[in-house]
Amino acid sequence: MEISNTLPPAYSASSDTSQKTSSDPAISSDFETFLRMLTAQMQNQDPLNPVDSTDYATQLATFSSVEQQVLSNDLLRNISTALDAGGLSQLSGWVGMEALSTAPAHFSGTPISLRPEIPADAAKTELVVKDGSGAVVERQNITGETGVIEWSGSTINGNQAATGSYSFELSVTSKDGETEVLPVPTYDRIVEARTVAGTLVLGLESGTDISADDVAALRST
Repeated sequence: MEISNTLPPAYSASSDTSQKTSSDPAISSDFETFLRMLTAQMQNQDPLNPVDSTDYATQLATFSSVEQQVLSNDLLRNISTALDAGGLSQLSGWVGMEALSTAPAHFSGTPISLRPEIPADAAKTELVVKDGSGAVVERQNITGETGVIEWSGSTINGNQAATGSYSFELSVTSKDGETEVLPVPTYDRIVEARTVAGTLVLGLESGTDISADDVAALRST
């Protein structure tokens, strides 16, 4: 799923204020220092070998270029901050919803919803459930089933699965007898949204972190 980052309405005012309070005083001070140095240079030059006016113009142009670069860097920094804030603002509405992804899901007694993608040529499809350590706790024949299915927490030995994180796989046998293992997308509740190195990250109830781009669907709890 693609997440679009848009500048929040308050961007213009906040970025202008930030520039005026942080960058302008420093640049103004540097410019005054430069003018004093330039004046001192003119006053103390050799009258028999004065500095060419072209050199003065070059120095002024160089300083002006550096000044503009500093302003540009500050503007880009403010835009980046605004983009991050805008992205988090959008994702704040996701917290509490259930995200569909191939990450492990949290089980606490309530059935977990799965959306397996079964190949059209599948002759037999088996759901394989693994706990947090990777041990298989359940196998179910789901041949012919479509859409969203529920895992109630039942295990191979007939007991109820313990509270924890579980992952799901499909063991698919084709009509030619070939077997392949596929991940099963599951729904898990989003408990946190944050940015990590410029990437929007969602924390799931299972304790797994996923990128917002890895979310295939959302639904309310």
